[in-house]
Amino acid sequence: MKMNEKPLKILMVASEATPFAKTGGLADVVGSLPPALRALDHDIRLVIPWYRCVRKSAGPLRKSRATILVPMGGRIWSVAWRHGQLDGVPVYFIDVPEFYDRAGLYGEQGQDYPDNDARFGLLCRAALELARKLEFAPDIVHAHDWQASLIPVYLRQQLWRDPHFLNTGSLFSIHNLGYQGLFSTDTLVELGLDSSLFSADQLEYYGQVSLLKGGIRFADRINTVSPTYCREIQTPELGMGLDGLLRSRTNQLHGVLNGLDGIIWNPATDQALPKTYLASNLDGKAFCKAALQEELGLQPAADIPMAAMVTRLDQQKGIDLLVDHWDEILTRKIQVVILGSGTPRYERQLAELASRYPGRVAVLQTFNDPLARRIYAGSDLFLMPSRYEPCGLGQLIALRYGSVPLVRSTGGLADTIVDPRTSLDRANGFVFQDYSGPGLLEGLDRTLSAYSRKRDWKKMIVRGMTQDFSWERAANAYVELYRRIQSDRSG
Repeated sequence: MKMNEKPLKILMVASEATPFAKTGGLADVVGSLPPALRALDHDIRLVIPWYRCVRKSAGPLRKSRATILVPMGGRIWSVAWRHGQLDGVPVYFIDVPEFYDRAGLYGEQGQDYPDNDARFGLLCRAALELARKLEFAPDIVHAHDWQASLIPVYLRQQLWRDPHFLNTGSLFSIHNLGYQGLFSTDTLVELGLDSSLFSADQLEYYGQVSLLKGGIRFADRINTVSPTYCREIQTPELGMGLDGLLRSRTNQLHGVLNGLDGIIWNPATDQALPKTYLASNLDGKAFCKAALQEELGLQPAADIPMAAMVTRLDQQKGIDLLVDHWDEILTRKIQVVILGSGTPRYERQLAELASRYPGRVAVLQTFNDPLARRIYAGSDLFLMPSRYEPCGLGQLIALRYGSVPLVRSTGGLADTIVDPRTSLDRANGFVFQDYSGPGLLEGLDRTLSAYSRKRDWKKMIVRGMTQDFSWERAANAYVELYRRIQSDRSG
């Protein structure tokens, strides 16, 4: 913090955060960014729902005796909360059993809960009322993804004259534009919003209400989770029908690359590994590879490169490229390990394809964090042939664990992985451009060729393991955005 700058008061609102509740990368960001902001001496408070699953991770937190009164949709909700901590950051859990005491966060058995609009509309309005109750007047409210996208809408449409929020600015973070929070026109009434908001320049989206669009339209500034994805979503190809609105706000739209928690992800201390290791001594990594081959029933061979994916089995992640060119990939001298679940069609196809190559392929359709860590540590290269990737966490973890990424040039993958063709001195992985089988195979061949040059390969591993993708770097970038919002409002 600069000498004359005051600490900021920041209210962060999201639908999930590690270690309390997680379905994807959003939780990793929201679980890591607040402690990083606190380490920079800012006053940060986090608000998420009190889901059923949170009870296990947060412990027996006492429900507040007081309640807050939340007006929404013609009803006054009496809402309690619970108070916990995350690395010294106060965390407030909105406790509404009717909405959050359920088996899933957003739905069950592949189906979204039909009242998700009300569930997360209440989260947004309750978070603001809780700030008032706590006498916490935020300089910035930082809202994440469509579930918290009504924060800027309520601030601009309902609370703009409220003295408590008179100096409050808003930042809206888009983690994946593909999830927009689409609901029927009745949603506006249920959320206590004026029907005039159902227009093309506000929340209307092809005959439905897009809550995500509300965040984009009304936030003081918007950011995505990598500079390249920030540019991509302003194009028709990846703008998901919102590229025009995003282009209209290009001067308020930013890309901030996510960080990686170097304490959580550290091969030198990771207790899930059979043997830890450092960039300066990779003997433990070779041990991890041999142990993983034994664990998964693969041929024990130190000289055969092992390619891994830890991923959701979804078309976004390039699984169709893998399936369509499976036999061509396996003509190479290579072992393949895939950990993840997702689209049933891909689950069936991968199980059948894996059966053709016993001892060379392992497909595990589940998610198991300790096993994922052993795969990162034991693999030689890490595949991320994504169709699009807002930021990506897998390639950052792979770098940290010395698994050389092979990625497609999109989103955060393009921002974090440097190909030898771009710079020999900075190369930390391999990048292919075209989303196609030939593109993937050409990239794989260049990667395998480099693997055979042991000295160059080791240099690439060490370079990746020692790069700085810390949350301190990302937190400083967010603070700069918060300051710009303050400057916008005071100017």
